[in-house]
Amino acid sequence: MLSERRLEVLRAIVQDYVGTEEPVGSKALTERHKLGVSPATVRNDMAALEDEGYIAQPHTSAGRIPTDKGYRLFVDKLTSVKPMTVPERRAVQNFLEGAVDLDDVVGRTVRLLAQLTRQVAIVQYPSLTRSSVRHVELLSLAPARLMLVLITDTGRVEQRMVDCPAPFGETSLADLRARLNSRVAGRRFADVPQLVQDLPEAFEAEDRGTVSTVLSTLLETLVEESEERLMIGGTANLTRFGHDFPLTIRPVLEALEEQVVLLKLLGEVGDSGMAVRIGHENAHEGLNSTSVVSVGYGSGGEAVAKLGVVGPTRMDYPGTMGAVRAVARYVGQILAES
Repeated sequence: MLSERRLEVLRAIVQDYVGTEEPVGSKALTERHKLGVSPATVRNDMAALEDEGYIAQPHTSAGRIPTDKGYRLFVDKLTSVKPMTVPERRAVQNFLEGAVDLDDVVGRTVRLLAQLTRQVAIVQYPSLTRSSVRHVELLSLAPARLMLVLITDTGRVEQRMVDCPAPFGETSLADLRARLNSRVAGRRFADVPQLVQDLPEAFEAEDRGTVSTVLSTLLETLVEESEERLMIGGTANLTRFGHDFPLTIRPVLEALEEQVVLLKLLGEVGDSGMAVRIGHENAHEGLNSTSVVSVGYGSGGEAVAKLGVVGPTRMDYPGTMGAVRAVARYVGQILAES
């Protein structure tokens, strides 16, 4: 374990390097920070930090920069993330509240995260496997043709055409709509098949074929949309950090193009906690020079999807973590109210 003083020196090195992009020397540290010790003591502390692998010297006669291990300890020892200002919070809320549907919510969230953090933003669409039914609407298009509209608790809307085996009257349609919603509204997708299996028996014999067809279409809708989707934005932000990536930025861009890689990155965060993966902690080799900050979002305290940002390891961790957490909270509120 590092002493509190050496931890303070490490914190100061991280803060200065993130802010200035220049390797940090002992003289600059003592001038900029109230460490309460002499430059000679700071030099000794820096030598110890280097021996333990927390900082490194990029080239001779230079100052020191944090290593992945140094950033890791800095993040683990953070006492708090940087809160957003009141005007920032108000702007975030107003921007997200203007969304008209789920695609708009996700699109706005990506743009907002990229602007706030000046990193690459990734937002996963809410997973249907974790969703609940908010409402099922049935509309008559012709005597033997219906439209089924499934609305989820996360604001997702799925529409399907249903060709009925026989004409289906408005009275029967209203009865089916009411009975169906009384059973499935507010229930998890996984519970729906069992909840509706005996529903056809509640109808007259001539209507049971149509009821069964509607139910089959509903159950198909619940399972066929299980493919995970995400949206990415702000990739151009990486060009501002060209010198932070060894040799070339290309491996990072190639990794970001692979949806499977991004879904795996987001999947590593727990349902409620925040995850920070630094440098070589990222399994994909193309992302070894980046850090990924991600968190779950959803309504009612349960995460239905993840969002986060990817940037160089030399990032403002307190600010980035604060922005990611705040945006996730607002998106969850909007989904709950939609």
